[in-house]
Amino acid sequence: MTILTADSPIVRDLADEAATVRLAEDLAAILAPGDVVTLSGDLGAGKSTFCRALLRALADDPDLEVPSPTFTLVQHYDLPRLPVAHVDLYRIEDPEELDELGLDEGLETGAALIEWPERAQGRIPAGALSITLAQAGGPDQRTATIRWQGGDWGVRLARSFAIRALLGRSGWPAAQRRHLKGDASARSYERIRQDGRTAVMMNAPALYAEPQLGAELSYSQIVHLAQDVRPFVAVGSELRRRGFGAPDILAADMDLGLLLLEDLGAKGIVAEGEPVPERYEEATRLLARMHGQSWPESVSLPDGTSYRMPAYSRRALLAEADLFLDWYVPEMTGSPAPATLRDEFHGLWQAAFERIADARTGWVLRDYHSPNLLWRAERRGIDRIGLIDFQDAVVGPVAYDVASLLLDARVPVSPALEAHLFHLYCAERQAQDADFDRDAFATTYAVMGAQRVTKILGIFVRLARRDGKPDYMKHLPRMNGYLDRVLAHPVLSALKLWYDSNRP
Repeated sequence: MTILTADSPIVRDLADEAATVRLAEDLAAILAPGDVVTLSGDLGAGKSTFCRALLRALADDPDLEVPSPTFTLVQHYDLPRLPVAHVDLYRIEDPEELDELGLDEGLETGAALIEWPERAQGRIPAGALSITLAQAGGPDQRTATIRWQGGDWGVRLARSFAIRALLGRSGWPAAQRRHLKGDASARSYERIRQDGRTAVMMNAPALYAEPQLGAELSYSQIVHLAQDVRPFVAVGSELRRRGFGAPDILAADMDLGLLLLEDLGAKGIVAEGEPVPERYEEATRLLARMHGQSWPESVSLPDGTSYRMPAYSRRALLAEADLFLDWYVPEMTGSPAPATLRDEFHGLWQAAFERIADARTGWVLRDYHSPNLLWRAERRGIDRIGLIDFQDAVVGPVAYDVASLLLDARVPVSPALEAHLFHLYCAERQAQDADFDRDAFATTYAVMGAQRVTKILGIFVRLARRDGKPDYMKHLPRMNGYLDRVLAHPVLSALKLWYDSNRP
């Protein structure tokens, strides 16, 4: 990927109106709150065409009405991904009129498209992206010159253009790009459409390639978060080989972390915010099928290398649980957790892990819950479950994924549904293996469920406070309710006393 710098403007030749629309979609894919994009050029140069295409891409609505704001000065769009102000300064008489438009306030949560920025006489917010459109040759031919000063525009544009280039190389040259709701990580996804076909683009830069400093590892290294797309490719290929519904990889740029994936659809296992029992049952059966097999510790990759599955070590499990002390406790008490409290916490968890030292282990997909499970009604059996977001898979106690599903972090799973699914899982496993020990599994389920819920309480606070995603706070009451359920198991009696005394 060529690194773009503010010192050298980008000049793009746009052969026709479709090329202008594609450039607008490439920008829409990376637009973020606080962004200002200015459009310059003579009358008829294509500024309105560009803005219309960008706004329709953000709205995912080809029929979105985009009237010219020439007379109103500003047109506001409250779009699902972010609000956008479309501004036209052609008729502005005094640059101070900009103050009345409220752009600064709008940029706290949204973006702005500004036509005729030269009339603002230097009052455009710093860090804006400037696009100058000029007619060239035929009536629909244009050139676009892109400049910027400051910010991360160069990195974002280079990555967006790399996605467009990959699409062009892999048989999708005229593809339409539409943002898909991402996950809790910094990965992003787009739905790709062309000629009635669809695919999904995973945009996963190497976010966790943190240097090792002496003997001290970073959190992401301790808990084995995927550092690039190789784990996703490896795990997905083995899942597909065994008949599980991971997406096929249609094209890839492994070095850049770009994967064009089979589109598994948009329907999940939840409807109107509630679990659909039939779909959760099939997801439970899928886990039972997986857990009845032996899985390799190393998987070959298409480039001839191999990927070794990391172990879900006690160190990793404890580091994840520590997020409760690092984020949840300070959020609720207003002060850091004292060292003595942390020592007690560690000792109790180490004892709990020791109690399940002989638990059955295998592949743990790790985020096996509703956001990552897609429902394919046209299929049969467990093939109706599509699997995504498994790049952080590890080898560990398989009960972890069962707890992840039955104590779903995003939707309320009632005690009755949890008990039904737990019984279903055990029945499926006993049908496969007469030696399956339900009581031992219930013990491991309780420990792994408590660890996961403890971790997620910390993660949701971290997402809200560090990453600016406050909606995650609404899930805390549900997670605390789940924690109460699993702490009722006798194996966790000592930890229950600790939580009763120290959980804010």
